Amino acid sequence: MEKKIALIHGDGIGPEIVDEAVRVLNKTADTFGHKFAYTPVLMGGIAIDETGVPLPDETLKVCRESDSVLLGAVGGPKWDKGAGNMRPEAGLLGIRSALGLYANLRPAKLLAPLAEACPLKRSITDKGLDLLIVRELIGGAYFGEKRTFTDERGFKTATDEMKYSDFEIERICRTAFELAKKRRGKVTSVDKANVLDTSRLWRGIAHKVSGEYPDIDYEDMLVDNTAMQLVRDPSHFDVIVTENLFGDILSDEASMITGSLGMIPSASLADGAFGLYEPVHGSAPDIAGTGKANPIATILSAAMMLRFSFGMQAEADAVESAVNKVLEAGYRTADIMSEGCRLVDCKDMGGLITDNIA
Repeated sequence: MEKKIALIHGDGIGPEIVDEAVRVLNKTADTFGHKFAYTPVLMGGIAIDETGVPLPDETLKVCRESDSVLLGAVGGPKWDKGAGNMRPEAGLLGIRSALGLYANLRPAKLLAPLAEACPLKRSITDKGLDLLIVRELIGGAYFGEKRTFTDERGFKTATDEMKYSDFEIERICRTAFELAKKRRGKVTSVDKANVLDTSRLWRGIAHKVSGEYPDIDYEDMLVDNTAMQLVRDPSHFDVIVTENLFGDILSDEASMITGSLGMIPSASLADGAFGLYEPVHGSAPDIAGTGKANPIATILSAAMMLRFSFGMQAEADAVESAVNKVLEAGYRTADIMSEGCRLVDCKDMGGLITDNIA
């Protein structure tokens, strides 16, 4: 099978981690008889430097003509002083909207070899830590109208509109319920319905959708309680579905309790099979070029690409198995290093995982 993949290396450690994921994909293709064709495109800070905008039209054109997109990371202090629409992150928001990537999937699973890297007590993690956050990605405060103005009292004031339609809520909730059918059969819908009108609408639509899935265990939970329960008893959760801002915060919290942000992949999906795949961590410009970057989250994002966009289940399993084998053998990058393990750099970790593809 031949697939076209748009590569966005991005900024900071992005080029290093994407290169290692491509090595793994190439070995997987050779092993299973596929062909992956890659087209590098620009986005983020490097795009601003080279083209004057964070998301060039050519990048969108190539992405639309591809079967999926693999992204490293964007951003860095160099571009932090630009106007909002001229920062690297504007490219990320723009590509999500332009490609209709409304469903962000962020798994948080504590792998057995990394149990000691988890900041939670063993008495908590022994009960299990394996959940999936389904975040609505192209609505809410990140995409609502933004204003900065001087109010009637003479104070400088800013507003960010949080806006959702019933259609947007229903489709992301349906995505969560369908995923729960393939997992442990439980959905937690997270909102702030005691305060926000958008959350009250969200809760009503979530209840409507839950009625179509009588075999799925369903509950509502306020976002502040969810943040507490994630560190108190993460085994309580299977699939969490929530809006954009809440999902951004909660997924980073869930990712960190697995041991390192460097371990967590993500998928951003449109209708159909198209998706954009990226690690949840940032561009880490302070370690760019030092070899300290952990490529595992990007490699696992590539595995999600194989599974969700290409329907290659055995191939995705092979990549995930290779990651586990390398970790079980005691190899670690700096962010997940622990006593008795062997420290390796980004390139060596990618090579070890590549060599274990079977």
